[in-house]
Amino acid sequence: MRLTLHTFLTLDGVMQAPGGPDEDRDGGFSHGGWSFPYGDQDFGEAISGWFDQASAFLLGRKTYQIFSGYWPQVTDPGDPIASKLNALPKYVASTTLTSVDWHNSALVGGDLAAEAAKLKEQPGNELQVHGSGGLAQTLIEHDLIDEYRLLYFPVHLGSGKKLFRDGAKAAALRLIGATTTGSGVIIATYQPAGPVQYGSYELPDES
Repeated sequence: MRLTLHTFLTLDGVMQAPGGPDEDRDGGFSHGGWSFPYGDQDFGEAISGWFDQASAFLLGRKTYQIFSGYWPQVTDPGDPIASKLNALPKYVASTTLTSVDWHNSALVGGDLAAEAAKLKEQPGNELQVHGSGGLAQTLIEHDLIDEYRLLYFPVHLGSGKKLFRDGAKAAALRLIGATTTGSGVIIATYQPAGPVQYGSYELPDES
């Protein structure tokens, strides 16, 4: 399976608590719910299209708990997101949970990078990661992400958890597609492109 990462980001790179005020208040974060005003039809169609490609999900603990508190209650078989999340395998990266009750869920412990690599070897289309900041940073560190699907919202917050943490190793990405929703969300899709290439705009010394 290809491992794809789907993340909501502000223009200053914050990914914390996009969906509601109480989603994640770590660090005294007071801006929860910042993505909500931009959820138009274009946005919904893009998200639904991605879920169509899913064969399994790999989720961090917090994202799993948020999802499992909501999506099992959505029982409409025609819902493109609920139908996938409720039916497909869900692997939960956690060192604190002792059990997971949502249908077709399993805990992933130990060496997370090694376990994620094993999951990628299983047959299927996409192993999707949604949100899950800490998990995403581990996957980035070990070069396990095959495609980044980043949704940039037209807000900046000045504080909050970020996808690319300080000290993350440098790497280049290649843009393979971009669209903009009617509400101003830029949806950009990237693939890894090896090490960062460096150069200079300075004029050569002709003396």
